[in-house]
This record gives sequence, structure tokens and C-alpha cells, in this order.
Amino acid sequence: MSGGKSIIVLGAGVIGLTTALKIQEQEGYQVTIVAEIFPTDPKSIKYTSQWAGAHHVSFASLDDPRHALDVQTFHEMWKLSEAGEAEGCFMRLQQTEYFGYPRSDPSPLQHMPEFRKLSKEELIEGAQGGETFQTITIDTPLYLNYLLTKFLSRGGKIVRGSVQHLSQLAENGVTPFLEAFQRKYRDATPTPPDAIVVCVGLAARHLGGVEDHDMYPIRGQTVLVRAPWIKFGRTWSQDKTWTYVIPRRSGDVILGGTLGEDDWYPTPRPETTRDILERTLKLCPELVPPNLRKGEVPTVEELLPLVVEEGCGFRPGRKGGLRIEATEIKTSPSSDKKIPVIHNYGHAGSGYIASFGSAAKVVELLNKALGRV
Repeated sequence: MSGGKSIIVLGAGVIGLTTALKIQEQEGYQVTIVAEIFPTDPKSIKYTSQWAGAHHVSFASLDDPRHALDVQTFHEMWKLSEAGEAEGCFMRLQQTEYFGYPRSDPSPLQHMPEFRKLSKEELIEGAQGGETFQTITIDTPLYLNYLLTKFLSRGGKIVRGSVQHLSQLAENGVTPFLEAFQRKYRDATPTPPDAIVVCVGLAARHLGGVEDHDMYPIRGQTVLVRAPWIKFGRTWSQDKTWTYVIPRRSGDVILGGTLGEDDWYPTPRPETTRDILERTLKLCPELVPPNLRKGEVPTVEELLPLVVEEGCGFRPGRKGGLRIEATEIKTSPSSDKKIPVIHNYGHAGSGYIASFGSAAKVVELLNKALGRV
């Protein structure tokens, strides 16, 4: 490949796309994304990023290294949500968080615009604390395709391939995954890449050369409803129950959610959908406007006609937390030559929230590994 050092980013979820874009924007790098599924494909249980609720509310405490990644990402997304090419992917709104447990002080969300703690009079029943602030929600299908388009416009390349082991890429780059006509017209001799970046989420559990058995699924089930009158976000967190209402600029609203650790069930459960609708309706009765109600209190049956889609995805959880570090791999079993491998996965439910911050960290590690510091 021409255009600088050849970098392969494995994975095209929000982490892979953001990381590839940020590397491609650096002078002297030519990035190719290799992935089995891209944002333009139909939704799949193998591709978690399409199913995310996706609002920016950091889960990390102030003493957690992830917090800085989250703050960096928020500032980047806040800029993108201003007038410009990415504006339509975002919705700025007032977010209110209720907590069924004592909230840390100072709050890890105090950096958010117009942040303030709720008074006791503003809390819902059972809440021990609450906060309100400005944030953004992300229309995931639009945003993922924006990232892909931006990457391609900067000269990035994509190859569809199902990689079984990192060595398949380390020996001859993307060549093994090209069709015969692509190999002919690429006009390139098969050579090892200069580095590989692993952004495969839950697939890191089984990917040869990584095989990270600390990875596990955190199943999230959601319900998409059409409710363009909802212009605010609202969340209720208590023990392991997490209820949220996340509107998008399009007029759709994501309702959730669940936190099913080690739950591999691949399709929505009807009883869980019912539970989500009951919880979100209690938290946000405005989902059913007065003109659609038969009585004063809205019911699930009145909300059902607004349902567009049910979905579920596997958040990439990891024992020990996020992995962002540099390792190496041989270019072939018979060679002593090694190339850097940068890992960026295990974000659990924070993929969108930490995407730009973790991508910036990958760029630092990559530059150091390739002697560009």
C-alpha cells in the first residue's frame, strides 16, 4: 500500500471505526479496516454498536482512569453536535438521573454543561439522589455510517473478512481476504502490515492470538418506540436495575434496559419487553400523551402501538475492565520479525462514551510502538 505505514484495524463497531478514523487522520499512516460486519449491513446480534441506546452519561468514577477518556469523548461529541456535517447524528437535551443509592460527592458528571444536583423535592419515590445536566444522544445507525464515510473520505480502506487468528493478518496483511480480482487491481505485493489494532469487542474471547477469557457478554434488551414529543432524557438506577428513556433526533426513543451478565440469549424475550415498557412508563408517563390515554394513568397497552422494534445486543464486558495496551506478534511462525498489536476492547456499556478518548490513547501507543514519538 502507498500512503505511509500500513495499519490494520480489526473490527468496525463504534470503537473500531473511531480508532481507525483517528489513526487515518495522522500523517504517515494508511489504515485498512477488516471486519465481518459493517454499519451498512442489516442489524445482527454479532454487531453490538447498532443496538446501543447511546447517550453520553459516564459510568466511571473520578478516580477511574476511564473517566478522562469519557470526558475527552464528550467534548469531541459536543463539538460534533454543533452545526456541521455530523449535527444530524446527535440530539442535545436535558438529562435527569435518579439514583437508588448514595451518590458520590463530588459527582463524576460535574463536568457536564448546566450540571446541578436535584433537591429532595425533585426526587422520585425511592431515589436517594439525583442530578440534571445537558448532554447528547446519538442516533446510532446514522452516526456509525458517518464515521465510516468520514474514514473513507480521509483515504481509509475497508475489507470484509472473518479473521480467525491475528497471524492471518500479520503474515501478508489483508491479502488473504481479498477476492482474486481485488488482488490483481490492488497492484501490491503481499507484505506484513506495520501494526494491527484489535477492536473486536466480545469477539476477543475467541479470536486466535488474543483469546481473552476475561471477556463476557452483558446482554442488553431494548424497545424502540416512535415518540417525537419526548425531548428529554431520564434514567433510574437502582442495584442491578437500570431503566432509561433515550430520545433521538429522528423522533425515535430507546427504552431500556437490562444488564444480563453472561446471558447469551440472542433474541428479545417477550416478558422482558413487557417489563421494560412497564418500568419506563412509570418513570416517564409522558411516553403516552393525554390524547392517546383512556384514563389518567397511561397503560402498557396504550404504549404498544408506538413500538417500532425490539432488540438486544451483547455489551463486551471484561473482568478487570477495559484493555488498552500494546503487545507484539510474529509475522510468521518461521520468522523472528515481530509487529506491534494494540488492543482496544472491553468497554462494556461505554463504547460510545469512551470512543474518542480510547482512540486517542491507541494513537499514542501506536506512535510509541513504531518509534514516532
